Amino acid sequence: MCIFANLIYNVLYMSFWDILLIVINFAGALAVFLFAMKLMSEGLQKIAGSKMRAVLSRFTGKPLSGILTGTAVTAAIQSSSATTVMVVSFVNAGLLSLSGAVAVIMGANIGTTVTAWIITLFGLGESAGGFSLPMLLATVSLFFIFSHKDRMKSIGQSVIGLALLLIGMELLQAAMPNLEEYPAFLHALGTMSDYGFWSILLFIAIGAALTCLVQASAAMMAITLVMCYNGWIGFDVAVALVMGQNIGTTITANLAAMVANTAGKKAARAHLVFNVVGVVITLVVFSPLMRFIAHITEGMTGCSPYVPATDEAYNPESVPMAISLFHTVFNVGNTIILAFFIPQILKIVDWMVKAKQEESSEDEFRLTYIEGNWLSTAELNLQSAKSEIAEFSKRVLRMYTFLPGLRTAESDEAFDAIMARIAKYEDITDRMEMEISKFLTKVGSGDVSEHASQRISSMLRIIDNLESIGDTVYQIAMTRQNKREDAVHFDAGLNANLQHMSELVQHALDVMDSNLRDYDHIDLDAAYAAEHEINAFRDRLRNQHLDALKLGVYDYAIGNAYSSLYALYEKLGDYVINVSEAIDGSRKHAED
Repeated sequence: MCIFANLIYNVLYMSFWDILLIVINFAGALAVFLFAMKLMSEGLQKIAGSKMRAVLSRFTGKPLSGILTGTAVTAAIQSSSATTVMVVSFVNAGLLSLSGAVAVIMGANIGTTVTAWIITLFGLGESAGGFSLPMLLATVSLFFIFSHKDRMKSIGQSVIGLALLLIGMELLQAAMPNLEEYPAFLHALGTMSDYGFWSILLFIAIGAALTCLVQASAAMMAITLVMCYNGWIGFDVAVALVMGQNIGTTITANLAAMVANTAGKKAARAHLVFNVVGVVITLVVFSPLMRFIAHITEGMTGCSPYVPATDEAYNPESVPMAISLFHTVFNVGNTIILAFFIPQILKIVDWMVKAKQEESSEDEFRLTYIEGNWLSTAELNLQSAKSEIAEFSKRVLRMYTFLPGLRTAESDEAFDAIMARIAKYEDITDRMEMEISKFLTKVGSGDVSEHASQRISSMLRIIDNLESIGDTVYQIAMTRQNKREDAVHFDAGLNANLQHMSELVQHALDVMDSNLRDYDHIDLDAAYAAEHEINAFRDRLRNQHLDALKLGVYDYAIGNAYSSLYALYEKLGDYVINVSEAIDGSRKHAED
C-alpha cells in the first residue's frame, strides 16, 4: 500500500494541467494506434476470408500441426484475440477438439509476437523513418483501395492500417513526457522497482490489469516498448509487464465463452491456464533467462538492456529489442515445454469447468454461437451465423422425429404431450429465424464485401426455409390432431404409404443437414435425388388417391386427411431442397 500511496503523492505533486495535457496527448495517440491495429487486422482477416476458417478447422489434428496453424493464422491476421475467439467458436460447434484448440492457442501466442517485432523494427526511433514510410505506405494503399475488386480493397485497408500504426507509434513516443522534468514521478517509478522479486509480481499484476482494461495486448506492448525506449522503465520491469499482458489478453476469449457451451468455456479456460503456467515457469528461471536475453541483445545492438539511460554507452534501442526477443523466447519456450502436457492442461480445465445438466436439454430456446458474440469482421460473424444455422437445422430435424409418435400414441395424454412438444419447437424455430435474421442484417449493415453480402442473402434464404420446414411439420401435426378429433382412421395400406413418404423426407432432411455442416463439400446431387424420389412418390400417391375416390374405396373425410398429409410431406421436401440450393449459392459466392 505504501508503494501506491507514494506514487499517488508524487502524481498529485505535479500540476493539474500537466497531468491533463499528458493524459489527453497519450489518449489521442493510443486511439490512433488502436484504430490502426483494428483497421489492419480487419483488412487481413478479409483477405484470409474463408481460407482462414478452413485452415483452423482442418489442420489441427495433431499438436504440432495445431501449433503451426495457430502461429500462421495469428501472424496473418495480426490478432491473437480473433484467433482464440474463433477457436472457442469452433470447439463450441464441435468442429475442433479441445486438445486441438489448446494447440492452436499455443500457436496463437507465438504468432502474436510478430506485432512486437513490427513495432521494434519499424516503429521506434530512427527506424520509424519519420513520416516518410507511413506516407509511402498510405500512397501505395490508394492503388488498392480504388480497385473494383474486394480483395484489392482489403489489401489497401491493411496497408493503410500499417501506415497509421507507425504514425500511432510516433504519436505515442511524442506523447510520453520527459521524466527529467518530473523528478518526483520518476522517483515514484524507481521506488516501485526497488522491491526485487515483489516488484516483478507487482508489475505482472499491473500489466494484466491494464491489458484487461484496454482489451488490446498489442497496444500494451506498444506502450511498454515506448516506455523502455524513453527510459521510463528498466528491462526487468518491462519483462514483468509483458508477462502480465499475456495473462490479461486471455480475457477476450473468456468473455466470448460466457455464452458458449461447456466445451467452448473449457477452450477459453485452457488459454488462461496455458498463459498463467507459462508465467510461473518463466519466474522459476527468471534470472538466468534475463542474463541470456541480455547477452543476445548486447551482441545484436552493442549494448546490454541493463545499461542505465544515464550511461554514455546507453543505446535506446537495446531494451525494446530485448523485450521483443524475450516475448518470442517466452512464448516459443513455453509452447515447446507445455505441448507435452496438453492432457494435464485438459484435466485442469475439466476441474475448472463443470458440465451443466441443462445444457443437454434441446427443448429450450437458446442461441449458442451468435448471442453476445459480436466479432470484428463480417467473415468471423458469418462463421458464427453458419454454426447457428447448423444448430437451427438440428432443432428442425429433432422436431420432425416427433411426428411418428402422433400416429402411434395410445392415449390422448400421450398424444397431447407430443403435440405440446411440437408446438414448443415451432415457437423455437420462429424465434431462431428471427434472431439469426436480425444478426445477419446487422452484419450486412456494416462494412462488408460484395461476396459477404451475397453470402448473407443466401443465409437469409436458408433460415427462411428452415423456419418454413418447422411450420410445415407443425401443419402435419395439426392435420394429425384434426384427424384424431374427427375419428378418421386410415387402413394399413394408407399408413404404409405415409410411412414411406415420411422416410423419404427424413432422408432428404439428413442430406440437407449434412450439407449445412460443410458448405465446401455439399452433395447437391444427393439432395436433388432425394427431392425427385419425394415428388415421384407423391405423384404415385395422388394417382392412386384419385382412382380410390372414383371407386369409392374410402369416404371424403379419409381422403381429405390422407391427401392433405402426403401433400404437406411433399411441400416439406420443397423447402428442404431450397436449403441445399441456397447453400450451394453461398458456397459459390465464397469461391468467387
